[in-house]
Amino acid sequence: MTDILIPWPELDLRHGPWPDGVRVHLWDGIAPPEHLPQETLDLVDLWVMPYAVSDAHRLLPRLPGLRAVQSLSAGVDKLQPLLPPGVALHNGRGLHDASAAEHALGLILAAQRELPRWAADQTAGRWQPHFTRSLADSRVALIGYGSIGTALERRLLACEAEVVRVARTARPDQHVHAVGELPELLPDVDIAVLILPESPATTGLFGARELAALPDGALVVNIGRGRTLHTDALLAEAGTGRLRAALDVTDPEPLPADHPLRHAPGVLITPHVAGGSAAFRPRAERLIVEQVRRWAAGEPLLHPVPCAPESAR
Repeated sequence: MTDILIPWPELDLRHGPWPDGVRVHLWDGIAPPEHLPQETLDLVDLWVMPYAVSDAHRLLPRLPGLRAVQSLSAGVDKLQPLLPPGVALHNGRGLHDASAAEHALGLILAAQRELPRWAADQTAGRWQPHFTRSLADSRVALIGYGSIGTALERRLLACEAEVVRVARTARPDQHVHAVGELPELLPDVDIAVLILPESPATTGLFGARELAALPDGALVVNIGRGRTLHTDALLAEAGTGRLRAALDVTDPEPLPADHPLRHAPGVLITPHVAGGSAAFRPRAERLIVEQVRRWAAGEPLLHPVPCAPESAR
């Protein structure tokens, strides 16, 4: 018998019955955890964490038999250090690809075609048309070229943009450049999209030098982690109007109401919502069902996080 804690009810009604020997318990991360009987939590060995509940990890001390955690987020940099020794961690790789790529494309198009300006003109009753930039024929660098970058690339190519792939290490056979090549690549880039996880190696990776290398009028987009882009350096460039930005993540986050980034010219900000669309829930449910099936069968779980134990089973 295995006891599993998941965030959503009735998955068995939508996806078929749970495997034999599986007892499923529910916690959405919102209800007080004190309502969960400790005798139940003592038995839980696989926990599917609630999505977008920042303090869900507060339940960890009450799960003494925990052997694996399934996160529904792709980025688990802040969660991994909180796990007890010996607990395997698996992430939600792929769940957010479509949503995040779609949002990034929306930010790019909104910035290039000046949609915030037209929205303001609509409210003010103005009618002052002029030509804008375009995504077509723009050169777009995808910095952090992984599954989300791949999904975004397909959408950019459909819009007739040129894509430059950049990752931690070069992969010449896949036409992927190394991050170390950015100083040579950025002067010819119209749009730089950051899709980086947060780590010691990526914190502040895109700073004053990289921003200065971009040509006048270039657009910086960040849908990865806020701390990978140096906020003060961006403010210095955007404050003069030399560069523009479209950000779904910021540093600090949440961004204070009086933060100067909110009022910088040419800066569009959304509140870390790129991964949250209607496409997410069905994909997440299918992943949960598959992971539970694998767990019950003693098979390796999908998406193990590097440097974490692959599985305790």
